[in-house]
Amino acid sequence: MAPKVLLGEIKWAHEEAKELFDGIADVTILDKSLDKSSFFKELSPGGKYSEIVAIFRSYVAFLRHFDKELIDHFPPSLKWVATSSAGYDSVDVEALKAKGIYLSNTPTAVDDATATTALYLIISAMRQFSSAERSLRDLKWKPAGNAAVSHDLTGKTLAILGLGGIGLRIAELVHAFPMRVIYHNRHKAEGAPEYCEYFEDVEEMLKQADVLSISIPLNASTTGIVGEKWIRTMKRGSIIVNTARGGVIDEDALIRALEDGHLGSVGLDVLPNEPHVNPRLLEFPNITLLPHMGTETRDTQRKMEVRALTNIRDYLVHGMGKDLIPEMRT
Repeated sequence: MAPKVLLGEIKWAHEEAKELFDGIADVTILDKSLDKSSFFKELSPGGKYSEIVAIFRSYVAFLRHFDKELIDHFPPSLKWVATSSAGYDSVDVEALKAKGIYLSNTPTAVDDATATTALYLIISAMRQFSSAERSLRDLKWKPAGNAAVSHDLTGKTLAILGLGGIGLRIAELVHAFPMRVIYHNRHKAEGAPEYCEYFEDVEEMLKQADVLSISIPLNASTTGIVGEKWIRTMKRGSIIVNTARGGVIDEDALIRALEDGHLGSVGLDVLPNEPHVNPRLLEFPNITLLPHMGTETRDTQRKMEVRALTNIRDYLVHGMGKDLIPEMRT
């Protein structure tokens, strides 16, 4: 009997899903009309999802957070969860490991779209384009004093916190201006271009940054890591851009630095309590805010879906997917 695979919502990769699982798996599409308790019932013995081997995780309401309560209801047959995202901070990895369930994500599929979002935020924050657009829409033409708070990118220093796939793509994009690129990882990045200068000491890097771009995952060790000390280590008037996760920045410390002018601007695509926006941020006309648009393109979302589905297929065919998360690699 073919292994049973449960697919959450697929937006773009319908044909690819058919091709990947043809003759390999018995595919079931998640019933989105279910509520959480009904879903749990269907996972129980005798339920229509009681024998699933793998899940394609999408953002259906009750699959948005893979917490311990949800994972504890998974049947013994379930061995693989494929999330169609690079980040997996909303998944209880330890609870999955305790049940012997693997988790894969979609690294590299998100790199280009997220990096171009970061580039937009860097340009907008440095040139004050977001403020200028709001002024125009209010029929006020240019905002007063815009030139005094705007800066060219050419020759400025971009510090990248986390030179992984996304960080590297950001470096490639800003090098065209050119900006000087410096970065901090736990270890020097293998294969990084010669124009990317490594700093083992993060605070020494921050002292030289005109712009800090954040590209690190959110976990217990990175929550609030960009806080008062790191922000105040940066130059007065410098800029922070975040396309990673909102929780890596201490939002209160960020707001204080905007209030007293230590930060000249910020560009944020991610917030700590999405979709809720701290109303304090809306008080600053000099910052650029986006509603987590990093991967909001049909091209990238298709790549993410195909990569997640391919991980399931690879598990079924070969016993392992290529994108097993680092915490589960032996």
